[in-house]
Amino acid sequence: MLTHSNLLKCNNLFIIVALLCASLYSFFAYIVVRTDYIKLVGLYAILFGLFYYSVKHFNNSPKILTYMAFGFRVIFIVAIPNLSQDFFRFIWDGRMILEGYNPYLYTVQSFFDNGQLPIHQAEALRHGMGDLNASHFTNYPPVNQLCFAVAALWSSKSILGSVVIMRLLIISADFGTLFFGQKLLKQLKMPSYYIFWYILNPFIIIELTGNLHFEGVMIFFLVWSLYLLHIRKWYWAAVTLALSISVKLIPLIFLPLFLQWFINLYGIKPGIKRLIAFYGLVLLCTLSLFVPFYSSKFVHNYTQTVALWFQNFEFNASLYYIARELGYKFRGYNEIEIIGKVIPVLVLAVTLTITFLRNNKTTARLITAMLMVLTLYYFMATTVHPWYIATLLILAVFTKYKFPLVWSGVIILSYLAYLNLNKPDKSENFVIIALEYLLVYGVFIWDIFIKKAPKTGA
Repeated sequence: MLTHSNLLKCNNLFIIVALLCASLYSFFAYIVVRTDYIKLVGLYAILFGLFYYSVKHFNNSPKILTYMAFGFRVIFIVAIPNLSQDFFRFIWDGRMILEGYNPYLYTVQSFFDNGQLPIHQAEALRHGMGDLNASHFTNYPPVNQLCFAVAALWSSKSILGSVVIMRLLIISADFGTLFFGQKLLKQLKMPSYYIFWYILNPFIIIELTGNLHFEGVMIFFLVWSLYLLHIRKWYWAAVTLALSISVKLIPLIFLPLFLQWFINLYGIKPGIKRLIAFYGLVLLCTLSLFVPFYSSKFVHNYTQTVALWFQNFEFNASLYYIARELGYKFRGYNEIEIIGKVIPVLVLAVTLTITFLRNNKTTARLITAMLMVLTLYYFMATTVHPWYIATLLILAVFTKYKFPLVWSGVIILSYLAYLNLNKPDKSENFVIIALEYLLVYGVFIWDIFIKKAPKTGA
């Protein structure tokens, strides 16, 4: 039982920690840019330490942790993202929809090549997103496009106004993740405060709320879907999973993993029938959301753009960089096109192996399987942007594995690459990347093979 003096001490401590964190988040929101590498890493390290201390110290006070999590998000409300430029393309796509254009059919640069300015602030948006983004077709799925369109509807002539609307959508999604995440944790008989390893994490606050990456919205629908699945409302789980896929395509990778869950719960024949119906609903809802944008040109543009992520782009990779160096050594040139084609095959092989050979019969084991599949995919991927790790982090909340939490702490090291953007070779610092992955792989090996995380049976 807390005495009056202990309660007062706890409140004072909370105020000190909260004010210190708020000051640091203000620096991230309004002062620090991504080329301020030493400041970026230093401030983030302090924030991460305070976050870890807060979850450990205040885990019996979920209201305190909730106030902190969303109070820190409020700091970013009127901040223009300074660590990412992707939001310029988000605004462009939303305003294109508002003007009656199909954003999947045109590159940004094509309008400028023809001397056209199809939307308000077109030149500022084109300059902000950069040459690479402007020269490719959009790859954001329809529900994500809907978010962009909502921002355009409410603010069609102000970049800041659009940023505020998109940020409010992402924060709203985080409330949903908190709500359904806690409910799922209780169903799995796990401490409900575990959700704050995600919600209060400075990585999530900075990358999603601050930098406007919509993984937060995708994760909200994914967690909601897992909760509905656990309480056996699999038909609604299919709908929410389709919504998740329609924000970001990454949940598609999980689809094969549901096999054992359905068979274990309903038996072989009824389970397979329900699984087929589940897949049918996911597919129907997902395709229905794409229908308003459909054309033969859309299919070509979209598949071409998605393929670029496997065969053209490189950033913060691990196993791929090793394979690339071997290619240089034995073949004399970059093998990304070959390796990029092999990666999806390897990912599919890993997914099917885990689907059929691993015990995925309960919700907890299903989530663990999802975590393993996505982790192995990112270990092999050619591109691992910091915000990609958000999905690993939320899945880890429902397991006993710690390596995604560690990764969310050290992923800030990847920002060193931005110091070299203006240099002729634009190369990443492989010593820093090696340090990042040595820590991640070390904890991964510890979690999987040495510590052997305790089983959860729900």
